[in-house]
Amino acid sequence: MSFPEHPATPADPAQTPKGTGTGRGGNGLAVAGLVLGILAVVLFWTVIGGVVLGVLALVFGIIGARRARGGRAPRRTMSVVAAVLGALGVIGSVVIIAIGASILNSDEFKDFDDCVRHADTQSERDACADDFNEDVGN
Repeated sequence: MSFPEHPATPADPAQTPKGTGTGRGGNGLAVAGLVLGILAVVLFWTVIGGVVLGVLALVFGIIGARRARGGRAPRRTMSVVAAVLGALGVIGSVVIIAIGASILNSDEFKDFDDCVRHADTQSERDACADDFNEDVGN
């Protein structure tokens, strides 16, 4: 059954099949950035999780937000959230790395490391650990 007063034409956007590329598609960078941002925040205590995944989330979030701002993709808010989570993951990881580096470069840790290297028995290693805990506590 055909209606001559309203024929279906390919130029009619209401009759265009979905998935032909005429509408706004998804923003895969926003989704990927959000997933990586969540992983970066959860795994910020590791270098791979915080720094690498965080930087990737930040980059994907920024690119996704720029595409959304230009009208080429939806989900601008998701892109911004991905960038923020990525930045938080990087910041948290950098703080953890800085704390770890300060501990490893401390005089107390160097004394502990030297003591353990020269210890021959387990009781001497335990004494080194006790001395280290006492030095750190003061």
